Amino acid sequence: MFLKSIFVAYLATISNIIPLSVAHEILESKTSAGGFTVDLIHRASTEPPSQRTVNALRRSLNRHNRLRAPKWSTGKTETEILTTPTGEFLMKYSIGTPPVSTYGLLDTGSDLTWTQCPPCVDCFNQTLPLFYPNKSSTYKRIPCKDKTCHDIQMGSCSKSRGNCLYSQGYGDGSTTEGELARDTLTLGSGKNASFPNITFGCGFKNIGIYSEDESGIVGLGAGKYSLVGQLYNSIQGKFSHCLVSMSSETVHTSKLHFGTAAIVSGAGVVSTPLALNSGPFYLLTLQGITIGNHQRLRVEEEETTAGSSKRRGRPAEGNIIIDSGTTLTFLPYRLYQKVERVVKSMIKLKPARDPLGVLDVCYYTPKGLNFSDMVVHFKGADVRLKTENSFIMTDNVTTCLAFKQSFDFPIFGNLAQMNFLVGYDLQNRTVSFKPSDCSRSV
Repeated sequence: MFLKSIFVAYLATISNIIPLSVAHEILESKTSAGGFTVDLIHRASTEPPSQRTVNALRRSLNRHNRLRAPKWSTGKTETEILTTPTGEFLMKYSIGTPPVSTYGLLDTGSDLTWTQCPPCVDCFNQTLPLFYPNKSSTYKRIPCKDKTCHDIQMGSCSKSRGNCLYSQGYGDGSTTEGELARDTLTLGSGKNASFPNITFGCGFKNIGIYSEDESGIVGLGAGKYSLVGQLYNSIQGKFSHCLVSMSSETVHTSKLHFGTAAIVSGAGVVSTPLALNSGPFYLLTLQGITIGNHQRLRVEEEETTAGSSKRRGRPAEGNIIIDSGTTLTFLPYRLYQKVERVVKSMIKLKPARDPLGVLDVCYYTPKGLNFSDMVVHFKGADVRLKTENSFIMTDNVTTCLAFKQSFDFPIFGNLAQMNFLVGYDLQNRTVSFKPSDCSRSV
C-alpha cells in the first residue's frame, strides 16, 4: 500500500462522504447468482471538510513517493517496503466462525489482507472489537512446512511454535507483524458470500497512523495471495468498482463488485489490455492525452516506466499503474509538461497558488471551473475525463489541475476514475471503463 503521512489529495476523488456511524448501519453486501456487491466508505468521512483535501493530497503524494523504496531488514526477517497502508476506502468484511465484523482499508496496490489480533504486543487503537483467533472454530495457523509460508513474500518461521509468521513494513515507517493463518472470510451478509480457508495476517504488532474506525488492510493486488487472487475461481477473476463523486449532494456509497456482478458491458464501454507483472500492481499502457481540440500529446518512447520493458517505436507496455488508493494522477514527466503547457494556454483565469502547496497549476475560481474534456489514450481504449476528473478545488476559490509529474512510477489515480464503472477481468487480462453515475447503485 502506499503512504499515509504526507499530503493528501482532495477527497473529491472517488467516493462520497458518509459518517461512519451511519455507514455501520447501511453497509451490507448484496448477492446475486454468481456475484455479489459490497459497499465502500471513504475513509475521510469523519474528517472536517477543511481537512479532507489536505489529508487526501498528503496520502496521495506519500503513496507515490514510496513506490521506489528498497527492501529493508527488521533484523529477524526481510521485509518488503510497500507504499504505506493509506488507501482511501474502507470495506466491511467478517472473519471467523462465528463471523466477527471488521473494516479494512481497501488497496489495489498490495496483496496481504491483515487485521489486528490479540495478544496485541503493540497495536493502534480501534473502536471495533478485536478478532480473537481462539474464539473462531475455523481458525487455522499455517505451519512452517506449508507451501504458503515459503511462497508468500513476507513469510518466515517461528521455530519455537512451528508456525508461519509475517512481517511487512511500509515506507513511512508503519509496520505490521503477526502470524499467517487461514479462516472463513465473509463479505457482507454472511449467507451467500462466505469463503473458507482464506489466508490472511493476524497482526500482533501494528505500528502506524491509522484511524480508530479501521483495523487493517484488505489487499486487492495482482498477487496470488491477495483477496482477489484467493477468490479467483469463485469470482471468475473479475471485480469492479464504481466510485462516487464527492460533489454529490446526497449521501451515497461507492460499490465494489465481484464475479458476474462485476461484468462491465453495454454502450460506452472501452477496454485496454492489463499488463500483469510479478508484483502487486495493475499496469496499463498509456499512449497519450488529448485536451479539447488540441493535437494529441504523446508519451515519448524513452520515458521511464512503471517497471516493464520498452519497445522501440512505441510507448513501453505497462507504463502506468492504475490504483484506487491514490487520489492524484501522476503522469510521465515529459507528458505532464506538455499537458501543463496546453492547460495554461487554454485557461484565461487569474493564476493562483495552491494553498496546500501540493499542486502546480491553479486558478482563482470563485465561480467554479468548467474545462474541456481530456481524453486519456490507453492502448485500445480512450477514456474521456470530465472537469471533475482532472481538476480539484483545494479551497473555496482555488481550483488546481489534479495531475503531478512522475519520473519513474506514473499512476492513474482514483479522482480520474470517479463516476466510471471500472472492471478488472483477470481471465482476459483487461481493464474496462464505462462512464456511469455511481450514485445510482451501479
